[in-house]
Amino acid sequence: MSSPRARQRTAPPAPPAPPVDALRPLLEAAVEGNGRALGELVRRTQADVWRVCTALGSPGEEEDLVQETYLRAIRSIATFRGEASVRTWLAAIARHVCVDHVRRRQRQRRLALRVESAVRGDAVSIPTDDGDVAALLDAIDPDRREAFVLTQVVGLSYEEAAASLGCPVGTVRSRVSRARADLVRSVRYSEAV
Repeated sequence: MSSPRARQRTAPPAPPAPPVDALRPLLEAAVEGNGRALGELVRRTQADVWRVCTALGSPGEEEDLVQETYLRAIRSIATFRGEASVRTWLAAIARHVCVDHVRRRQRQRRLALRVESAVRGDAVSIPTDDGDVAALLDAIDPDRREAFVLTQVVGLSYEEAAASLGCPVGTVRSRVSRARADLVRSVRYSEAV
């Protein structure tokens, strides 16, 4: 016969009951297409999502980041596995939205610096506003813009960009060179105006 101490060693303690997620029924109803449940879910979690986006995002862009968080959540709502609480799941989505936002801003800043370095000897000032950079890129011929963005913004090698675009490496090099020249002309023109 084993002693009571021996039994205590072999019997694992009962796991604690999982916390009740009060938002889970709302999420499950939203998955089934219940718009009211989705609205209530957003109402109950909006303050938390807003705090995450305020802490991690760019000042003044919190509203866009919150909106993007809920758009991503709605797109993936059917894939919610329930391994975390609904609040934790939404906070993770908000964090990813903010990280993506910061990365996009960094790429745009790098692009502005690359454009500036291409014309540095001409003492041309480059717009650093995201809208201005986007407008400059939009003004470039689409083929040139694709090659430029893939190599100068995304950071692909010329060979990788050529494979992605389905054209020879020399064509990519030519398009990037022409895109740079287009950007320099656009910047000079905007300064003259």
